[in-house]
Amino acid sequence: MTITAVELGFYIAGLFILFLTPGPVWVALVARALAGGFRQAWPVTMGVAIGDVLWSVLAVLGVGWVTTTWGGAMEVLRWVACAFFLYLGITILRHAGDSLERDSRLTRPGMWAGFVAGLIVILGNPKAILFYMGVLPGFFDLSRLTVPDIAAIATASFTVPLVGNLGLAWFVDRVRRVLASPKAVKRMNLTAGGLLIAVGLAIPFL
Repeated sequence: MTITAVELGFYIAGLFILFLTPGPVWVALVARALAGGFRQAWPVTMGVAIGDVLWSVLAVLGVGWVTTTWGGAMEVLRWVACAFFLYLGITILRHAGDSLERDSRLTRPGMWAGFVAGLIVILGNPKAILFYMGVLPGFFDLSRLTVPDIAAIATASFTVPLVGNLGLAWFVDRVRRVLASPKAVKRMNLTAGGLLIAVGLAIPFL
């Protein structure tokens, strides 16, 4: 391996920060946990973890080539991510009072349905796109990575979101009666939407 334990540790810390930022994955997990408890929510975490692995490997294999070919790629990704965060935050604020259970795509029963929902949510998540395509290359020298390096990055990308999301699903399952109230859902959505907008506004200055 060419990457150091320190580099991998900083990357794991970045993954944990990514998990702590509210977004579509949280919405999907909370929706399924409220609708069917932990049993319906945990398959989502597996879909999300697999999607994170796909994004990390794609970033390692593709971003190095893109940035070498086109020097302005990172700047474009920065502004695209900014626009996505603002759009997502405003959308959540506009529908802050909606009940999470109303989205049947997220609450359809069954393990396979939960796994697919998690995979789709993470593959289309602008937060994940920004992190893996714009932030991951800052942790490592992509031109020097070996197969064991890529395996270590993929393992971290799988484990951190899996553990974090399982913990979130378990917590929501325990307090689902409280979170099921319309006022609690509205407060959660207002907070998530505000945070997403704040991140979107901050991206151009990072």
